[in-house]
Amino acid sequence: MTIHSIGSKAAVQSAQTRVAEYDWEMLAGELSNHGCAVMEKLLTPEECRQIAGLYPQEEHFRSHVHMARHGFGKGEYRYFRYPLPDLIGALRSALYPRLAAVANDWNERMGIALRYPAEHAAFLKQCHEQGQTRPTPLLLQYVPGDFNCLHQDLYGDLAFPLQVAILLSQPGKDFTGGEFVLTEQRPRMQSRAEVVPLRQGDAVAFAVHNRPVQGTKGNYRVNLRHGVSRLRSGMRHTVGIIFHDAK
Repeated sequence: MTIHSIGSKAAVQSAQTRVAEYDWEMLAGELSNHGCAVMEKLLTPEECRQIAGLYPQEEHFRSHVHMARHGFGKGEYRYFRYPLPDLIGALRSALYPRLAAVANDWNERMGIALRYPAEHAAFLKQCHEQGQTRPTPLLLQYVPGDFNCLHQDLYGDLAFPLQVAILLSQPGKDFTGGEFVLTEQRPRMQSRAEVVPLRQGDAVAFAVHNRPVQGTKGNYRVNLRHGVSRLRSGMRHTVGIIFHDAK
């Protein structure tokens, strides 16, 4: 499957098939226990190269952000415009129901009344009703010295609590450094850091903002942020799949 040559119906079927092949009970456990989980080889090397190759093509994107101008770090990224490329849109729709089950479990454990619908289209409808209509999937590009400060991708009042990043470049060949980092701020304790090793085509699902942790007196919330460490050489591309739209 290529990002250019396959129709949307086939892209949806392919995305649903590959997402269904993962052990979601295990992944849900990883997310609940550690705040992140890796899906190995979600994309092929050729798909990674094709998505990364979209970066200079202006027609695919609605905006271009230079991180240093906003204090976000150093590097740049571009937000896709609607309609999303078939493969990215299909993966967004296929991943959402699996993650919504985790998100609803988390909300129940944290005493949050909000529940997320089973299908992504229904959730996007809720976003649009609240004025969040701009697509949030993005393509990031780093060169030596670039980094992404620890942050949370919220974009509006309605934010889905999990998101996915897919590494498009090959570590050790295309770039060095640039590790994905997740930090967890625990109440009355020091923060915990998680460095997630990824290979080309691997995806990491992770908590956007909060997640529940089982304590001796029940569940409590921890606050999470994510970022990317300094790139030491080469060029690194990542595609981010965020499930809520932005204001």
